[in-house]
Amino acid sequence: MRVTQSMLTTNFLRNLSDSYQRLAKYQNQLATGKKITRPSDDPVVATLGMEYRTNLSHVEQYQRNLSTAYKWMNSSEDALKEATSVMQRVYELTVQASNGTYDVSQRDDIATEIGQLKKQMASIANTRVAGKYIFNGTDTKGTTITVAGTETKVKPVDLSGGIRVSGNSDDVTIEVNDGIEIRVNVDPTQVFTEDLFQGLTDLQNDLKNGASPEAIGSYLSGIKDKLDNIVSERAELGARYDRVEMVEKRLGSQKVIASQILSDNEDVDLEKVIMNLKIQESVHRAALAAGARIMQPTLMDFLR
Repeated sequence: MRVTQSMLTTNFLRNLSDSYQRLAKYQNQLATGKKITRPSDDPVVATLGMEYRTNLSHVEQYQRNLSTAYKWMNSSEDALKEATSVMQRVYELTVQASNGTYDVSQRDDIATEIGQLKKQMASIANTRVAGKYIFNGTDTKGTTITVAGTETKVKPVDLSGGIRVSGNSDDVTIEVNDGIEIRVNVDPTQVFTEDLFQGLTDLQNDLKNGASPEAIGSYLSGIKDKLDNIVSERAELGARYDRVEMVEKRLGSQKVIASQILSDNEDVDLEKVIMNLKIQESVHRAALAAGARIMQPTLMDFLR
């Protein structure tokens, strides 16, 4: 078969175009650090990449969920810690008031302080985080403690009568991993009860009305029970907090693994790409040089 100048030119240009494409491929890989820039470059890598990215996004979403869980649980722990301090102070004051050596004015002072502590407990019960009441179960828009006829839901209220406790103890759960949901709220029916606030109101009234030391001392067992309930809820919350920390560690490991798998699938070996690029540059220069020698664009070449 006769090989003409036209055939040489056509083959040379086709091969030269292929060489340019390979150069462009290695240059893109070097610039982006990725094996492919569009799915058509390698459908298998692209398909696996979408799956790995989905897994990674799930892990990252669970980590964001953990942030919300921590916010709820830390706020609950801080509120219960304050509630513990309030009830401990109530217990101390009740012990003092049950002492027969206290006169009327001293008992009135104690009654006034207990009234303030009662309002502080109501304020704690109505703790909000990001606009949500954390001690009212799933009804995060409603207050835990309200007073009949009171419109406000935020500012301190007079708890001398008409006390209403929501009693919503539904679990507020957050999904922190595939199939794993953890309750982040505290059961308010074990901490902020009508019995608690009514007991404080009765204690305050008895102190003002001159009840006997024995009558005041009878409140101690009830106060101790309420304090034990708060401590018990704090312990249960702490156990769930420990589990959240373990889930966080696991998610951290999963994110590292998912990121590594994604990198292995999509990222290039830069040393290998640089070497391939240098080799292709040498091949390209050699092809240009060979083509310049083979293709002699003279008038005689065109006349043949």
